Amino acid sequence: MQVTPALDDGGVEGVTLDIAAAVARAGGRSLVASRGGRREGALARDGARLIRMPLASRNPFTMAANAARLAGVVRRERVSLIHVRSRNPAFSALSAARATGRPLIATYHGIYPARSALKRWYNAVMTRGDLVIANSAYTRDHILAEHGVQGARVVVVTEGIDTDVFDPAAVAPARVAAVRANWRIGEREERPVVLLAGRLTSWKGQRLMVEALGGLPGRGEVILILAGGGGSAEYLASIEAAAAVAGISDTVRLVGDCEDMPAAYLAADLVVAPSTAPESFGRGVAEAGAMERPVLASTLGGPAETIADGLTGWLVASTDPKAWAAAVQSALTASPQTRAAIGQAARARVKRLYSLSAMCAETFGVYRRVVEAWP
Repeated sequence: MQVTPALDDGGVEGVTLDIAAAVARAGGRSLVASRGGRREGALARDGARLIRMPLASRNPFTMAANAARLAGVVRRERVSLIHVRSRNPAFSALSAARATGRPLIATYHGIYPARSALKRWYNAVMTRGDLVIANSAYTRDHILAEHGVQGARVVVVTEGIDTDVFDPAAVAPARVAAVRANWRIGEREERPVVLLAGRLTSWKGQRLMVEALGGLPGRGEVILILAGGGGSAEYLASIEAAAAVAGISDTVRLVGDCEDMPAAYLAADLVVAPSTAPESFGRGVAEAGAMERPVLASTLGGPAETIADGLTGWLVASTDPKAWAAAVQSALTASPQTRAAIGQAARARVKRLYSLSAMCAETFGVYRRVVEAWP
């Protein structure tokens, strides 16, 4: 049974669904405890079952009730392993595991900041099970340094991309045209399209990219697509204000969540990931690479592993808008042959190092290791 807050868009949700489907295909009973969300239909289609409960809640009484509910599910469904993917539900999952005598593993999906001992204690709940999965080497190093966990209790299983779904050859031109139409990009549009896909939150760098494109020569000659949901009203207003100050309001488009990300990557000329805080892995960077899109990403965290700088994309070691403006300008003025070669090399790297099949096989290996060692 996997335990996660919600099943909306995001890297954690994507990995949860991928493993749920793989367990079902392997003949196992695949359960996901969650409050559900936009992607719960995919869970059912893949042969897994949703156990609905309010696992996104931070209310201590709700968390205690969730622990009892999870323990009941474990006993009733004869769950052999609990796999938790987020901190809030980790407290309930850990309690349920101890109450039922079942093993628990946790995947550390994020680089959680801790400015106090209390917050560090809260984050460390992800290390209190029987084994910890880190989704990148960077994340593993962070866990060891932050929590003092023994190295043998932390294993790296990088996230995997379904390169059959994220395959340029599998996307019909009509799908790309539909995405571009939704973005209000005409068929004869010649201006380059830069895509930043991610939740609307300040550390994802949406405002940084607006400020960077506002500093380009001939500003307004690049269309910036900000694809993603969430975001506070204050942050959205700051993005719009930055675009207005830069004089590029007409070419900065907040388009919300995108249902067809493979087509979205093909609809762009350049994909950017200007995160201002470390990414634990950076799933979108790998997805765009699988789609043979040139990617420009921050060196903070996982993307420094997934991108071979200058060969499968470009890395920017700065959060200065001027540095990003220069990097975007350089990428967009690279020859078509150069960008095509980088895209092809990126897809080859993703298929070799970050495939879905490899992630599932490695995760199942962790499952067997824990279950077989359990008394």
